[in-house]
Amino acid sequence: MPEALILINTDVGAEDEVLAEIKNVEGVKEAFIVYGIYDLYAKIEADTIEKLKDIVSSKIRKIPKVRSTITMIIVSTKNNK
Repeated sequence: MPEALILINTDVGAEDEVLAEIKNVEGVKEAFIVYGIYDLYAKIEADTIEKLKDIVSSKIRKIPKVRSTITMIIVSTKNNK
């Protein structure tokens, strides 16, 4: 099942509002407010890469007050020991 990590920038002061919206998006498995260059982090999953791209493009990026996103598609979940 394809998964991705999304780093999100919001309008100043809109972090809580955007977080609440993101948590309601189908496919979002976890989401947090973070400090640093980005305002929010979300992990998403979908049945196909096309559905994954749709979640980012048609849902997350269209949430009001989302300024920009960086998407990192997960290619491996192997543990390095």
